[in-house]
Amino acid sequence: MTAAIFAVVILLLLYNRASLKVFTLSIFVLLCFYSLFYAVIFLILALPFNITQIREQMFSRLILVLFKKQMPPISETEKAAIDAGDIWWEAALFTGMPDFTQLLAYPKPALSLEEQTFIDQEVRILCDMIDDWQITSTGEIPENVWQFIKNNGFFSLIIPKAYGGKEFSALAHSEVLARLATRSLSMAATVSVPNSLGPGELLLHYGTPEQKDYYLPRLAKGEEIPCFALTSPEAGSDAGSIPDTGLVCRGEFEGKTVIGLKLNWDKRYITLAPVATLLGLAFKLYDPEQLLSDKIDRGITCALIPVNLPGITIGRRHLPLNMAFPNGPTQGENVFVPLSFIIGGEQMIGQGWQMLVECLSAGRALSLPSLATGGAKAGTFASFAYAHIRKQFDQPIGYFGGVEEALIRMAGFTYIIESARIFTAGAVDLGLKPSVPSAIIKYHATELSRKVSLDAMDIHGGKGICLGPHNYLGRFYQGVPVAITVEGANILTRTLMIFGQGAMRAHPYLLTELDAAQKNDLARFDKAIFGHCGFILSNIVRTIILKLTRGYSNLSAPKGKLRRYYQHITRLSSAFALSADLSLILLGGRLKRLEKLSGRLADVLSMLYLTSAILKRYSDGHTEDEKLLLDWSCKYLLNYLEKQLSDFWKNYPNQILGFFMRKLIFPFGIASYPPSDQHGHEIAKNLLNPGTLHELFKQGLFLQPSPGNLLADLETTLIKCVQTEEIEHRIKHALKSGEIHKIKLDDDLMHARDAGIITEAEFMQVNDARISRRTIIAVDDFI
Repeated sequence: MTAAIFAVVILLLLYNRASLKVFTLSIFVLLCFYSLFYAVIFLILALPFNITQIREQMFSRLILVLFKKQMPPISETEKAAIDAGDIWWEAALFTGMPDFTQLLAYPKPALSLEEQTFIDQEVRILCDMIDDWQITSTGEIPENVWQFIKNNGFFSLIIPKAYGGKEFSALAHSEVLARLATRSLSMAATVSVPNSLGPGELLLHYGTPEQKDYYLPRLAKGEEIPCFALTSPEAGSDAGSIPDTGLVCRGEFEGKTVIGLKLNWDKRYITLAPVATLLGLAFKLYDPEQLLSDKIDRGITCALIPVNLPGITIGRRHLPLNMAFPNGPTQGENVFVPLSFIIGGEQMIGQGWQMLVECLSAGRALSLPSLATGGAKAGTFASFAYAHIRKQFDQPIGYFGGVEEALIRMAGFTYIIESARIFTAGAVDLGLKPSVPSAIIKYHATELSRKVSLDAMDIHGGKGICLGPHNYLGRFYQGVPVAITVEGANILTRTLMIFGQGAMRAHPYLLTELDAAQKNDLARFDKAIFGHCGFILSNIVRTIILKLTRGYSNLSAPKGKLRRYYQHITRLSSAFALSADLSLILLGGRLKRLEKLSGRLADVLSMLYLTSAILKRYSDGHTEDEKLLLDWSCKYLLNYLEKQLSDFWKNYPNQILGFFMRKLIFPFGIASYPPSDQHGHEIAKNLLNPGTLHELFKQGLFLQPSPGNLLADLETTLIKCVQTEEIEHRIKHALKSGEIHKIKLDDDLMHARDAGIITEAEFMQVNDARISRRTIIAVDDFI
């Protein structure tokens, strides 16, 4: 009985993460009731761990020596990436004990009146001007569209009003891009670049006052078209190895001899380069004559280069899968510029990589996720409408189980992407540069968007694959791989960035341990390493208890109909934290090279983040039937999470430990079940017909009837088909009973009118709906 009491107390203390002193005092008091002798012995043994100076000398000093031997080498490029950006909700997930009051306390992202007006007016007008087939067929954006974009501030969404910009929130920035993407991915990509990683953002954060005063007003008015040149033929994902150079030397500029930079570069895949007037350039700077300091290698540096300088080659184009946004190479040979062209001036020499990864943390959270969301929303909306309009075997194809299955996936994936987009934009609006969340949403928004595009093409069949002015899917399908490739290729993002950077930045102790070890700071290392030990012990206990109780032991989870999801996140967060810790300790630097393993841990962290985003969105306000989508999405994500975590331990190098950990985390197998077929059927039934869920997916789409707006035509035709279903049912019944006959197309309609089965008004109504339906399902042909 006494042993059981001790066990319960110890487990409760570890489960609730009692401090070392509280743990020691609690056990001491408990022992006093049992045996004063044992209590004194325990206190003598425990005191060295509780007195910092003794603990440091007896234990931490030796651990520090061993730790430094095992510590993986970290390059300057990696260190800059690790140090860049801010931690946010992902850090709470890494603790194994997330505080959901913190999650629910984040402000609900919302548009200002000015931002909403811009979307309702300027964005609507631009959408109406866009003819995506013309743009992608000619490869050119019409001059009147270019002028409208420049005149109305589409290139200045992030520029402060003091410089003539819009100074919009991250949410508004994202909404503009998502809305444009529903109309044209090429146009959305064109608008996104000046508002993402590029001269504008770099100037905002790092530019000198003189640079800001000169360039930002010109960028805001569209007088300068910016691009940023980073990628080289020999340096793609490994941007830190760029071969492009700048040499500090004396040279002539505007008739004066000055100290400046002689630049040589060869860049490719640079969006807006063919039309740019201002080139942001990343290069390695060398000072061979030591004109600026005694250092020769000064590191990666960024500069702003007007493209009209001698030695610059620009204007040729790539053709990224028929997308029409300007993209191409640029080269520079012995281009001389003064030191004042360095972004931020001389003091920012060598800070280029840090500047880039910090700005990318914010830009990557908005641009591509917004484009992916817009494309997915348009594809999903179109597919549900088409699946009702298109008939085979005398019924809408959406009623067939195989088509329904694809439609359900599309709805769920789009809901996940949209929730994560809003959630992450909220982080940026809090003033953060969320490096890990931006990698999570970039990867999963584009990957889920790819799956949506594949399902949309399957549902549309021949309608989807025949390109032409009446095809609203083809360019979305073609454009998805572009989003997957740029701003960090997805394979790299998953295997190296999400978990690799996440483990360093978001782990409560690891980065402190590494930094203290590098600086030989024994006091900081001691505090971190013993905190880490308690953290691991706590997660072992929490993982076991939370698993055995299926999360019900998390009594602090928010109450309400979402409570079980919060409890599941806590249960799996604890298992993730334990898995990550054990792997980092046992595999060390090897884990970075075991990318299939680190990729699975990245998936686990991502699923926790995405599920949190859905719960946050729903808690901020929801429609009547939205719970159907929330349940499907959360069940899908949690089931996938558990599969990935199980597979992680199945493939662990130490098979014995892997077997033991699977039994510890999954003693009864995977506990989170995927959504049922019936659950999905309820979603499909709601989305195939106008209703609250249908309205939810219409949000953010350009549905104003106008020539060439195919999504608006789909919506109009869907309504016509729904409104005539009862009439069509009467006609169908008359055919089956033999009251009327049908030989040629639409004979049944005329015979039904002549037989008095339908009225003249109903005849006209059905005839109009059938004409609209045939227009929608028609495909283009060419000479």
